[in-house]
Amino acid sequence: MYIFAMQFQFIIMLSQSLQQKLQQKLSPQQIQLMKLLQVPTIALEQRIKQEMEENMALVEGNEDEEYDTSDVQKDEEDLDTHEEQDTDKDEFDIEDYLDPDDLPDYKYEANNQSADDEVKDTPFASANSFQEYVLSQLGFMSLSETENRIAEFIIGNLDDAGYLRRETLAMVDDLAFTQGIYTTKEEVEALITLVQSFDPPGIGARDLQECLLLQLDRMPEDEDVNTAKRILSRYFEPFSKKHYDNIMQRMGIEEDELKGAVDIIIKLNPKPGSSLSESQKTVEHIIPDFLVGNEDGQLVLQLHSRNAPELNVSRHYREMLETYAAHRNQAPKQMKDAIMFVKQKIDSAKWFIDAIKQRHDTLYTTMEAILYYQKAYFLTGDETKLKPMILKDIAERVGLDISTISRVVNSKYVQTSFGTFLLKTFFSESMQTQSGEEVSTREIKKILQSLIEKENKRKPYTDDKLAEFLVDKGYNIARRTIAKYREQLNIPVARMRKEI
Repeated sequence: MYIFAMQFQFIIMLSQSLQQKLQQKLSPQQIQLMKLLQVPTIALEQRIKQEMEENMALVEGNEDEEYDTSDVQKDEEDLDTHEEQDTDKDEFDIEDYLDPDDLPDYKYEANNQSADDEVKDTPFASANSFQEYVLSQLGFMSLSETENRIAEFIIGNLDDAGYLRRETLAMVDDLAFTQGIYTTKEEVEALITLVQSFDPPGIGARDLQECLLLQLDRMPEDEDVNTAKRILSRYFEPFSKKHYDNIMQRMGIEEDELKGAVDIIIKLNPKPGSSLSESQKTVEHIIPDFLVGNEDGQLVLQLHSRNAPELNVSRHYREMLETYAAHRNQAPKQMKDAIMFVKQKIDSAKWFIDAIKQRHDTLYTTMEAILYYQKAYFLTGDETKLKPMILKDIAERVGLDISTISRVVNSKYVQTSFGTFLLKTFFSESMQTQSGEEVSTREIKKILQSLIEKENKRKPYTDDKLAEFLVDKGYNIARRTIAKYREQLNIPVARMRKEI
């Protein structure tokens, strides 16, 4: 048997062709501007501090005279041109980076403090966390070392709301595998009961029903408390759905008895652990990006001063260039490399300063267009006077792209005489009334919310009834649209709004 080996030769034909393509690419400066547009004022401060840490050529304040931040591209072209010329000459025009009118540093320095000045430090409050508070109560119990470790493990499994979401058998297995503690389900259950006796009342519960019952067990017994216990232990599901008539019929009680029990239940804390966790949360303050005032019927717009900080190029970096200019003929190659590094830092600082200025102008122009569309609202504060407005309307007025407008209104706040509001809440779709007038969906939501606030809570309006009211007011709206707007306003259905 013969095996014939066949060798194939593949010939790859290489060819050249000329093609013309059109591509759009963003420059690093444009990308930087887009990123700066979408950050709010408080985040802008952090972004500037970060840039100043990374680029020592950028300084904040009046350290330098106003420095020309334009014509950055020209500097790059000059650098390329000089590189093609004689190597003994400078790689770039150093005079563009020097200011003959610079003043000495001592004229920009001032010492406004003395030894007699009072220094006020801001105190910081500290408190124990929820788990630490519960663990501190464990120290008052007479437990063995093993029981104490199991109880600590149980407390460590409590979530921020104070609930124990783990199954008992799962904790028994974890204790055996992770800590080498071999215990039983009954022993863990006994220690869970112990933890449930700690403060705040209701901790260690597996679900809401048990949490509320644990709190009722701590209350002095009376008729209303006993009725509340019966409701939660036997009729928790119909109670959660507010089927009050069903509960009264099955328990054989009157409405007054049910009302007394419900008044006690609604005062219980469904998240006992949150009472301590909330105090540990950081409070975030809103810094408005825009300030709008009303002076004799005229809207006055101001951009927050932190949106346009005074940034300049560092004097020390420019002094390096002065030194190099004075000794350019004797400068070694290492010094020329250092000066090229200095030039790059100065260019980067100039680009950043220019981006901050463009951000200022874009924010101001966009807010002016919003005031033009919503002038009636900003003069009165009446939400029913908000006009339909989408991103495209503002983009066409200011001559910018819709994506740019979206970045501007994202996470930005405006302060008015009647409150501080998120900028994107002024944008809404339009809906046509029976008379053909275009109105904002925000106006319809406001009317819907007003109707629900004034309804009889014993017989709340259904979505069909709310739709009838709005049709009578001239708004062509369907029941499913009412349901959608109600959900957007976080308003429950009629059955869940019922009170006795």
